Amino acid sequence: MELRDLIITPIVIILVFAGAYLIRPRMTDPITRRYFLPALAVKVLGAIALGFIYQFYYNGGDTFNFHTHGSRHIWEAFMDSPSKAFTLIFTDNLDVNDVYKYSSRIFFLKDTSSYFVIRVAGFFDLITFSSYSATAISFAVFGFIGMWLFFLTFYKLYPNSHVGLAIASFFIPSVFFWGSGLLKDTIVTGCLGIATYYFHTLLFEKKISAKVIIILFLALYTIFRVKIFVLQAYLPSIIIWLIAYHFNSIRSRILRMMLVPLAIVIVLISGYYSVVAIGENDTKYAISNIARTAQITAYDIRYWTGRDAGSGYSLGELDGTWQNMVALAPQAINVSLFRPYLWEVTNPFMFLSALESLTLLLLTLYLFLTRPLNFVRSLGKPDVLFCLIFSLTFAFAVGIATFNFGTLVRYKIPLLPFFSIALVLIAHQAKRPKNV
Repeated sequence: MELRDLIITPIVIILVFAGAYLIRPRMTDPITRRYFLPALAVKVLGAIALGFIYQFYYNGGDTFNFHTHGSRHIWEAFMDSPSKAFTLIFTDNLDVNDVYKYSSRIFFLKDTSSYFVIRVAGFFDLITFSSYSATAISFAVFGFIGMWLFFLTFYKLYPNSHVGLAIASFFIPSVFFWGSGLLKDTIVTGCLGIATYYFHTLLFEKKISAKVIIILFLALYTIFRVKIFVLQAYLPSIIIWLIAYHFNSIRSRILRMMLVPLAIVIVLISGYYSVVAIGENDTKYAISNIARTAQITAYDIRYWTGRDAGSGYSLGELDGTWQNMVALAPQAINVSLFRPYLWEVTNPFMFLSALESLTLLLLTLYLFLTRPLNFVRSLGKPDVLFCLIFSLTFAFAVGIATFNFGTLVRYKIPLLPFFSIALVLIAHQAKRPKNV
């Protein structure tokens, strides 16, 4: 915390909420208006709290490396010459004499995904005078925009479930904490919300325009640059959503049953090739190397880079093969969604994570045990299927490749709104009359 934070941050907060108050009438209706400012407030609070936790509890970490040892040097370059700052933000030629003085001091310079975050932070720094807290709040505002669009996507479809949809979108504690500050996760969750809204606009509402296509492309490109494996789980889920939507529109039950094998084949082939296409230029995420990457990442986090981030866990030995990874899938999904259990807690942050995981487990069991037939029927609904496929696929991916509860609580936040939305929609379906 610096003097500039104490001066700039209150001004930014006032401007953010003044702007939000002015645009709220255009972004809400009488029902959703009650959520707009509280949802923004928890994001801003999460961004500030994250900074305090990293500074006073962890004594550093990624968020400060992105800023103090990252975007701060872009700000210093700007003070020297604006053209140097824009070179650092917008070009890849960072070894030239003009900017080497600054680029050589940037952490993660050779890590393209992390440097992408630093570039975004550097852009915000130009507005916030390189105030960490104010830049973190700028990230929070972006995350809020994405999650607001995510909420609106499902609110338009299920307006009577607005309370549950709002809780799932805005008020999951770990999401508004880890998904609000100057971190990769804030950018990714925001872009997932934006992409979901505009995919629905484009594919289901049939509203095709240059604006929709450009925004959708930018959101997907950003996810690709920051966390490519998120896109590898997300795009196949979109394909399944689209196919399931059109499949359910077929009124003849007999015809639907006849087309089930064809639909499965289309899903498998299109999903496989989308994963291949996304990772083909990245050796770590090429389809032939994903299992090996998961093994290396899991053991690195468990025994080296994440050894101080929280208690470790093990799902068994990873041997770098797909067969081994798939065999461990149920355990990986379980650890991402429902662990740590209360008896596995070793520190206060794990306790909060355990309470959240226990809540998800109890809600899931309640929906299944009280109305099992409705629960199973709901799984065939396109919107439920989309949210579940993405959340379970992503749960498998991060659960198998993390092996550390402290790191997992942050890595898994993109899946939590989707899984929670699925539970809300299943509950909504359970309340409907059987003939609807």
